[in-house]
Amino acid sequence: MFEQTFKNIDDILHKDAGCGSELDYVEQTSWVLFLKYLDDLEKDKATAAELTGKTYTPIIDTAFQWSLWAAPKDKDGKLDHHKALTGDDLADFVNIKLFPYLKKFKTDAESADTIEYKIGEIFSELKNRIQSGYNLREVINRIDELRFRTHAEKHEMSHLYEDKIKNMGNAGRNGGEYYTPRPLIKTIVKVVAPEIGQTIYDGAVGSAGFLCEAYEYLKHSKKLTTADVTTLQKKTFYGKEKKSLAYIIGTMNMILHGVEAPNIVHTNTLAENLADIQEKDRYDIVLANPPFGGKERAEVQQNFPIKTGETASLFLQHFIKILKAGGKAGVVIKNTFLSNTDNASIALRKQLLENCNLHTVLDLPGGTFTGAGVKTVVLFFEKGSATKKVWFYQLNLDRNLGKTNALNEKDLAEFVELQKNKAESENSWSIDVKDIEQTTFDLSAKNPNKKEEAALRQPQEILEEMKALDEESADILNSIFELI
Repeated sequence: MFEQTFKNIDDILHKDAGCGSELDYVEQTSWVLFLKYLDDLEKDKATAAELTGKTYTPIIDTAFQWSLWAAPKDKDGKLDHHKALTGDDLADFVNIKLFPYLKKFKTDAESADTIEYKIGEIFSELKNRIQSGYNLREVINRIDELRFRTHAEKHEMSHLYEDKIKNMGNAGRNGGEYYTPRPLIKTIVKVVAPEIGQTIYDGAVGSAGFLCEAYEYLKHSKKLTTADVTTLQKKTFYGKEKKSLAYIIGTMNMILHGVEAPNIVHTNTLAENLADIQEKDRYDIVLANPPFGGKERAEVQQNFPIKTGETASLFLQHFIKILKAGGKAGVVIKNTFLSNTDNASIALRKQLLENCNLHTVLDLPGGTFTGAGVKTVVLFFEKGSATKKVWFYQLNLDRNLGKTNALNEKDLAEFVELQKNKAESENSWSIDVKDIEQTTFDLSAKNPNKKEEAALRQPQEILEEMKALDEESADILNSIFELI
């Protein structure tokens, strides 16, 4: 149901002058989808209140409720075409009345950890790009057909929304930066193994994939008490995001997954001076895939003790600093970090090894990230004690990864199993930190168990062998003929 609806909406938006790419399709689908989801959420809360004999006060005023402006129904429960706005009337209502009304929620909300505040934040960042009121009407009608009432419906919808985010990688404009493969995220979450009561942070939150998967993991980790539910809703998930669209999508993604008021802030994480981070600012868990390859300006670099223009290296410093003592992290980074010979990389590896226990490195094959040619590793570390031994696992697959042949959880199952005991295998090994070069702290992932591939033979050698085999075959045939 959801999949076909999303395809139909993309077809509609493709025809609209205001939407030029997959990024626009996701953004515009998102706000309409969000308002429909919010309407169903309000209905659920009203029903729950009624069952306990209470009265529910809707978040959205009557005039701006979905059932009035977006999808008024006749007595048969079908769209009332006489009351439903369309064309210029609909576009004017959305642009002049609806969006300004929703923006006000940010200033009127009691606190930042409420869904009201998040509604205001989202619509302060957004604008309606669907120029044709007739196209907008078609989009609304499609989304009105969707239901988000049951757990199964919500799960299917959040899954397909993730797929839409994934497809942004095909849209250019660095769309791929929004998406980390979900099998990889699930694996990282399993290995880090957060617990309810711990705070979880992503300083480069993007589409909030890490926080969503951590929420799913914790939600199914045990039978939840009422206190657990409140903790997961309000005191567990934290994130920062610099880019407007990523911030909107990340916030909405978390709400659509069931976290009503995610603590995601629209800010530049790297603009924060590391020296200003205090104990109250720290978190138990860091899960992140920071952007790599970026070049940060000198004024940003001044916020860090190890000066470098490489965005990912600055983020790694930030993550080490913002972890609590005993805190755990799973961070994706370019594999060149392990061996780069510049002063900043050497200093950062030294800091990581001395201040944290870098217990596991997962070496990923090329193609893990669709559309990105870089090879990556995942660093798993705990803050507070120096590294003595690093366990490496090299993911060797019998196929090339790509859009049609993506990474899956089964590919990573051996890693998860072996990592529990840091077992050695054909694909895994350990190194003592005391055995590495102490001037460069080179941590290159060189598998000592991997057999050297046989050297390719020279063409002349192959031809001579073929000739010899042909001659041998001829001799055998002659012998057979002599026996006949």
